[in-house]
Amino acid sequence: MLLRPLRSPTRRRLLLAAGAAAVVTCARSQPLPPYPSRPITLIVPWPAGGQTDITMRILAEVAGRQLGQAIVVENRPGAAGTLVGPALKAAAPDGYTLGQLPLTLYRVPLQRKVPWDPLRDIAPVIQVSGVTFGIVVPADGFPTWATLLQWARENPGRLTVGSTGIGTTAHLAMEDVLSREGVGYVHVPYKGTADQMLAVAGQTLMVGVNSTGFAPYVESGRLRLLAVFSADRSKRWPHVPTLRELGHPQAVYSSPYGIGVPAGTDPAVVRRLHDAFKVAMFDPLHLQEIAKYDQEPAYLGPVDYARSLHETVARERLLLARLGLTSSKVE
Repeated sequence: MLLRPLRSPTRRRLLLAAGAAAVVTCARSQPLPPYPSRPITLIVPWPAGGQTDITMRILAEVAGRQLGQAIVVENRPGAAGTLVGPALKAAAPDGYTLGQLPLTLYRVPLQRKVPWDPLRDIAPVIQVSGVTFGIVVPADGFPTWATLLQWARENPGRLTVGSTGIGTTAHLAMEDVLSREGVGYVHVPYKGTADQMLAVAGQTLMVGVNSTGFAPYVESGRLRLLAVFSADRSKRWPHVPTLRELGHPQAVYSSPYGIGVPAGTDPAVVRRLHDAFKVAMFDPLHLQEIAKYDQEPAYLGPVDYARSLHETVARERLLLARLGLTSSKVE
């Protein structure tokens, strides 16, 4: 007598389980493509053509050669350079979306509620460099810092001062200094360096406060550099005084920046990116470009960069509290 094959639910479950196991085994036998296997996007939260955009494009080009894949810069200007935050939070943690991390990205959450946390949602890859800040005026504008203050006192509320956005280091640095002097002014935020410098050079803005992206305009004679916010005088402009020399000992501001990826990215991928960008940041092409803006490399690896960012947030919290710019809703 012929026996019919068993058609019970138990047998069906066993057959399904065996099939699934075979699929998993087959999938595991297929190695993942080596990273990177396609172009990488680098989000730069500033307009095209500015200092940071130019230097980051060179950095991306050299790092891309190290990785064997193109790194495509995507500009997302606005919101004081913080649009990179939600973009990285929303991106897949696969190493194909990177972001340039300005200091404002870590400052803004201390000022207002935002739907992302840079310390939680972003994994630091490498710190690249930092910028110093200066005060510029049109070539035939205020001859000195003292004359600027005198005019501002004689014309209350008429001084116009531009920065790269509300809450940026440039904005806070000038706010700190002028508030201590009792000078009122009109703050004009711009999306980036290029627009602001053109406004000052065209005399539609009386004063610009910015990172050393102003260098080409100063060198060409279109702008005059009145003072810098660094601890010591610039080697490039040794005749220009620091704000400390001009009676503001607290007015030392810098803005280090680096590159990060979405939190949860494979540590091996982070290391691969770190190694490529470390080579790139010390490449002669990159060094030559940042030197145009009075910058130097400020290397930190992933662990040290993360530690530095936590320390920076602690310092920023104190600064904002002193200026009365910390939101009561931000814990």
